Amino acid sequence: MTSHKTTQTMKPATAAKKLGVYLEATPAEFQEGVVSRTELNALQADPPAWLQELRRNGPHPRPVVAAKLGISIAGLARGGVTEALTTEQIEALKNEAPEWLQKERATQAEVRKEAVRIKEKQAERAARES
Repeated sequence: MTSHKTTQTMKPATAAKKLGVYLEATPAEFQEGVVSRTELNALQADPPAWLQELRRNGPHPRPVVAAKLGISIAGLARGGVTEALTTEQIEALKNEAPEWLQKERATQAEVRKEAVRIKEKQAERAARES
């Protein structure tokens, strides 16, 4: 009995998500094929020029846009941002600092503070129990 090792593959959308890039901005051959785990690892280890350019200038997918703005993905939606943005557009938004962005950043800061408080409380409880 011999074991056959199958190559693990993923859809281009999954690979783009793992690479942190906007699928529609990737080359056609990337969008149309399947990506093996080996190919994904190679792209991460030694990104080609197109991948470096997308990561540097965008357009960026919503999770990356949200992270660069310091807000949540839901905050992006509340602010009316539904499409991918380039690095230049993100910087322009940061410089404009519209009211919705300031509000979402404040909300995100509160969420982070609360998460730290809960973690500390859980650590204290664990220390008392042990």
